[in-house]
Amino acid sequence: MSLIKPLFWLSTIILAIASLVPVTLLPGQAFDIWDKAQHACGFAWLALLGLWSYPQNPLRVGAYLLAYGAAIELAQAATGWRYGEWADLAADGVGILLGMFFATSILRKTPRTAS
Repeated sequence: MSLIKPLFWLSTIILAIASLVPVTLLPGQAFDIWDKAQHACGFAWLALLGLWSYPQNPLRVGAYLLAYGAAIELAQAATGWRYGEWADLAADGVGILLGMFFATSILRKTPRTAS
């Protein structure tokens, strides 16, 4: 049994929790760009796992992940202790594109097996 799908769904939950906890519970940031890099890395990871889990629907996976990023930004704005930002959503989109690029590169080189 493949652990990729459970890892993908667990990662989405962990990313949401990390995105919604109060900032006071997070380590301090050395510089502003690190926040955007965290968004891009997190969503690149989700895109990589998402395409590995659901390779038959790459555009759908990308669109759902972008919608997920938008939902997190809206939820952050509603918390009162976090801020939703368009720049964060853009960083999510960059991460999704990077993750999709790496996933398709890996999937092209990996022989398909029946699951």
